[in-house]
Amino acid sequence: MPELPDILAYQSALATRLVGQPLLAVRLGSPFVLRSVAPPLAECHNREVLGIRRIGKRLVLDLQGDLHLVVHLMIAGRLKWLPTGAKLPGKLGLCAFDFPTGTLVLTEASGKKRASLHVIQGEAALAALDRGGVDVLHASLADFTDALRRENHTLKRSLTDPRLIDGVGNAYSDEILHRARLSPMQLTAKMTDAQIAQLHAAAQAVLTEWIARLAPKKDGDFPKEVTAFRPEMAVHGRFRLPCPDCGTAVQRIVHGEQECNYCPRCQTDGRVLADRALSKLLHGDWPKRVEDLEELGALGVKK
Repeated sequence: MPELPDILAYQSALATRLVGQPLLAVRLGSPFVLRSVAPPLAECHNREVLGIRRIGKRLVLDLQGDLHLVVHLMIAGRLKWLPTGAKLPGKLGLCAFDFPTGTLVLTEASGKKRASLHVIQGEAALAALDRGGVDVLHASLADFTDALRRENHTLKRSLTDPRLIDGVGNAYSDEILHRARLSPMQLTAKMTDAQIAQLHAAAQAVLTEWIARLAPKKDGDFPKEVTAFRPEMAVHGRFRLPCPDCGTAVQRIVHGEQECNYCPRCQTDGRVLADRALSKLLHGDWPKRVEDLEELGALGVKK
C-alpha cells in the first residue's frame, strides 16, 4: 500500500498539474470503484481544482462548490499521468479524470478491487474520513507518546494503526523500527520514555529521508515506481538478505497478507521471533537464536 512518502510524491505531482484546471469529465472503467451515491459524479464535471491534499493515505482533489474527490489506492492502486483523453488500460483501468492538460488514470493490478473513489460534499463530511492518527512528521514527542500509550499493542500494530499513527503502513513501520533498534513485537505499555523518544526520532528521520528520495526530481516528473519494496530499504522485503548495519540475515514474520521484517541482532537481542505458521510446523526445531539460524545455513544470509 502506498504510504506517506509515496502519497506526498503523488500530491506534489498532482498539484503542479491540476490546481487551477477544470475537471472536464470522469470516466469509469469499473462501476465498483465509485463507492458513493450522492452527490452524483457528474456534479464534479467542469469544476476547477482548487487544491490537492491528503487525509491519511487518501488523496483529495478539492473542487469548486465544496466538492471533493477522494481516492484511496489501498494496496495495489496506482496513478498514471497520460495525454488528455487517453484510453483506460485494459482490465487494470478503474477510472480516468480528464483535464485540458492531461488525463489522470487510476489503475489497480489486483483481482481484489479495493481501490476506491468517493464524491464528498462539504468539509464536515470530509473530516469524517480522518481516522485521528497523529502526523508523525509534525507531532511533538508528547503527542506521539500519548498516541502510543493510548492502547497496549505491539509496536508493529500501533505504528500501522491509522487511529494512532497517520500515514505509516507495513513497509515504513519496518524501516522505522529497524532505525530505532526496537522489536516489532514489543508492547507499547512496556516502553520506557527513552525508547519512545528513540522511536519518535527514528520515525521522523526515516519518513523525512524517504520523502526527499521520492519527491519529483524535476518539473514534469510523475511518480512511476510506487512500490513497497525498494532495494535501498534496510529490512522491508529483504528476507534472508544481510542487514546493512550488522550483516545478519533479515528475518520475517508472516500473518495473512502482512509480513514483518526485522534484524534479530539489531532489534531483538539475537532472538528469532516465532512465525505462527512455521513455528507450529517445526515445533522444537524452531530456531530461537541468530546462532541457530546460522547453523542451519539454509535460513542464513543469501549471497
